Amino acid sequence: MTTSRRLADRKVERFEKNITKRGSVPETTAKKGSDYPVGPILLGFFVFVVIGSSLFQIIRTATSGGVA
Repeated sequence: MTTSRRLADRKVERFEKNITKRGSVPETTAKKGSDYPVGPILLGFFVFVVIGSSLFQIIRTATSGGVA
């Protein structure tokens, strides 16, 4: 076998090995998807501000007699 043929065979062998490994990703490197993009404290603050401002608006509208 010539040197170039051996190198070509080695290259093909590595390529074939990569083909058989394709798609087999270990469980640990895959993303779980349970992480939230924002933290629970920031989410709680946002909910507090939204609900608090809506309650404040309802109370202000009720005390002013419904006239905006």
